[in-house]
Amino acid sequence: MSNHYEARFSAVGGQGILLAGDILASAAINYEGKFACDSPTYTAQVRGGPTKVDVIIDSEKILFPRTTAIDFMLCLAQRSWDQFAQDLKPDCIVLIDPSLVKNVDESYRVYRMPILEITKTNMKKMVYTSAVALGAMIGLTEVISVESARKGLLAKAPKGTEQPNEIAFNLGYEAAKELLK
Repeated sequence: MSNHYEARFSAVGGQGILLAGDILASAAINYEGKFACDSPTYTAQVRGGPTKVDVIIDSEKILFPRTTAIDFMLCLAQRSWDQFAQDLKPDCIVLIDPSLVKNVDESYRVYRMPILEITKTNMKKMVYTSAVALGAMIGLTEVISVESARKGLLAKAPKGTEQPNEIAFNLGYEAAKELLK
């Protein structure tokens, strides 16, 4: 039996959120032995325009690499929500930054986390937003193990940034666990 999971990370160009999807797919393949693919979408306006990356993780070979029933969606921009909040399962876990996404369909399992504020306050550099977002996603879903996600993050982290990336990941993970209490 297939263990199929679909995730979407959405934001605006320049927020670095596409990297979180790439790390998730790589970690699922390299450290969990699963099949995975990620498909980024950029709008014509690269910086500031709505962007997303869809990730499919499955225990079996992925024959159709497009999302059709999303289990998890992270959104860091209202424009991205408005454009990409489609194909969500009725029980989809939705994680938004409430300072950036004000209007969301409350029929989903909506969680609010100030991802950008967590990054800015604790990391001082917004480049770590993807690590905070990935940690939050893993904390809410456990679609892959925490250890695999960390390994995937550290494998993609530029040399010399491993420790701050791990700190950022842990901040997101712990914030997500607090939301679940």
